[in-house]
Amino acid sequence: MIADLDTLLIALYVELTDRIIPLLGFTRSGPGQRPEVTDAELVCLAVAQVLLRYDDERHWLRAAPKQVGHLFPRLLGQSEYNQRIKAIAPLMEAALRWRLRLMDATPVPCGQSVITARRSDLAGWAGYGFCPSHSRWYWGAKLLLICTCDGTITGFGLANPKLFGEREQARQMLKDHPANRPAPGTAVVTDKGLSGEDTEAFFASPGLGLALIRPARKDENQPRPFPNWLRQRIEAIIWMLKNQLGLERHGGRVPAGLWARIVQRLLALNTAIWHNWQIGAPVKRSLVAYDH
Repeated sequence: MIADLDTLLIALYVELTDRIIPLLGFTRSGPGQRPEVTDAELVCLAVAQVLLRYDDERHWLRAAPKQVGHLFPRLLGQSEYNQRIKAIAPLMEAALRWRLRLMDATPVPCGQSVITARRSDLAGWAGYGFCPSHSRWYWGAKLLLICTCDGTITGFGLANPKLFGEREQARQMLKDHPANRPAPGTAVVTDKGLSGEDTEAFFASPGLGLALIRPARKDENQPRPFPNWLRQRIEAIIWMLKNQLGLERHGGRVPAGLWARIVQRLLALNTAIWHNWQIGAPVKRSLVAYDH
């Protein structure tokens, strides 16, 4: 196998149709004509959109016939594409978890003006939060990620930063959503945001059995050996999601659309890493072969 976009999309399509969709029960049934663009083809189109850096769906659908038209016998109009992307968000989520721990949170801005915050359909889902790394306030949601050292996303959750702090979000994500939980005995490397005896006791509880590794706070006298290179690794993964895969340019305006667009970008990253492992690429997180 070689590292190019066509090969990646074909490999993903085969994986979806032969294994993920049948085994996880995403097959269609009941009366009505089958769609001309299958769910597997739609997932592949969504991944191609992100890897080729088309943040706007209208621009993508105009460029798609030239970019990937030789792989798909029919493409969708903007309205149908938008609606079906929202509908297949559960399938995209299942696909990104299929392959394969670092934990960190990052803001996902959803608007810039006070008018947007008051009138948006995301009101209640999004809220005002503070980003310490950029020393600025934002209106949007907070995305908490759990990933492997190679960048594969294994768990994630969205929360309103005004209603949930990082500790509360981590508790809810691990307690209420079993698919996000790492295997017992896993060491989870995070930042100071998850400090506190209660949080460490929660991670080490019998239901989870996780070891929390974090840097020492300024008010802690006991030294804590900490792998700074791993913190830099997850920061690089977040940078890739925001800059190369357009996480901050998601364009979501309603809760279902925001969720689908975030899952779309996480799936694109996981698919590229999975394919790089399949072909033995030296840099597993590299997207260079797929973004043109």
